[in-house]
Amino acid sequence: MPVPSVQAAALARLNAPVVPLSAVAEVGKKIFFDTSLSGSGKLSCASCHNPNNAHAPANDLAVQLGGMSLQNQGGRAVPSLRYHEHAPAFSIGPDTQPDEEDKVATAAENAKVAAAATAPIVAKATLQSAAAVQAVVPQGGFDWDGRATNLTDQAGGPLLAANEMANKSTTELLAKLKAAPYASDMLKLFGPAVFTSSNLALGEAYYALALYQKEDRSFHPYDSKYDYYLAKKVELSPQEMRGLTLFKDPKKGNCATCHIEKPSRDGQFPPAFTDYQFEALGAPRNKAILANRDPKYFDLGMCGPLRKDAAKQTNYCGYFKTPTLRNVATRQVYFHNGVFHSLEDVVHFYMERETKPEKWYPRGKNGKLNKYDDLPVKYHANVDVTDAPFDSKPGVPPALTDDEIKDVVAFLKTLNDGYLPEGKPVANK
Repeated sequence: MPVPSVQAAALARLNAPVVPLSAVAEVGKKIFFDTSLSGSGKLSCASCHNPNNAHAPANDLAVQLGGMSLQNQGGRAVPSLRYHEHAPAFSIGPDTQPDEEDKVATAAENAKVAAAATAPIVAKATLQSAAAVQAVVPQGGFDWDGRATNLTDQAGGPLLAANEMANKSTTELLAKLKAAPYASDMLKLFGPAVFTSSNLALGEAYYALALYQKEDRSFHPYDSKYDYYLAKKVELSPQEMRGLTLFKDPKKGNCATCHIEKPSRDGQFPPAFTDYQFEALGAPRNKAILANRDPKYFDLGMCGPLRKDAAKQTNYCGYFKTPTLRNVATRQVYFHNGVFHSLEDVVHFYMERETKPEKWYPRGKNGKLNKYDDLPVKYHANVDVTDAPFDSKPGVPPALTDDEIKDVVAFLKTLNDGYLPEGKPVANK
């Protein structure tokens, strides 16, 4: 069972009172649900980050549709916006766990973010030489490739992306903010000059969005069955306990190596179920993404096409950020390209990628297996074949049996928010 400090911290989170949003966060909430800020007039942040589905899409599309007519495919699967409040800023450095939460950018920094809004957002990181990189790892940041430094930085990307909210310029977005019902709130909070500059207005809007996600408890409720288990309020079922054991066992699932289930800071830092680092996992190519019809097109994650500052760091081509597993069972698509549609398939892929590669990858016209088919051959060496269960070989039995995979999936379902112990009223979120 959890140690006392872990129990006390988990219990405190479950019993924490709901704190009213600040005035700035209230503006951020209004922006989050405002469809008028999109080119189509029909898309808001909440359209893809559905609050009723753990702030993630509620459909099974590999990538979401946006643009002026809502017919343009996005480039990647939309991640959940939950549990980002402790994510560190992007860096490439020693392989250590973060011990302090990243801060929302200050208002003074927001104009700098907005000034770069017409260009791809890139993390402010110093990329080291190939020789130095061997001893360090990329970690932190936001988006699948970590290109956004913090929540403030991340907020501007979708608003100006042609295949998402499709504002053609910061000037166009400024005009929409000036006409919004909450424009008077922005004038009151940020001063009479706020709408005199698109950089200033957008910077404050992004800041408000970030603060809303930081303050609103629905983005980080920590009220899953696993959280109640940490608080010693409930027991996991025998199947869920077997799944947790397999999840942690380095010779079985080995999931906890990247999806860390333990609290840190002596129990004060909640389990994030991610190490915030990046991996190349060799997910199969998804034919449902129209861009993939071009055999020369590849989404290289940290190396592009969306991120630009790491393009020459080819040892990171194919690297994508490890997402949290909280609410993973509510998802309908998995991996950066949405190639899988069930948790069972995901765990089977992990177990069988090396033991039964023919099950997951196509064969070419010459009959040769096209392994890691969503990554150019020259970058195949980047794919993780060192950590279990990826260190296996064809013909070797998978590390988990079918029944054990069912146990792991049962445990993963305990990470869904909104667990209601018997007799407990519905939480006010």
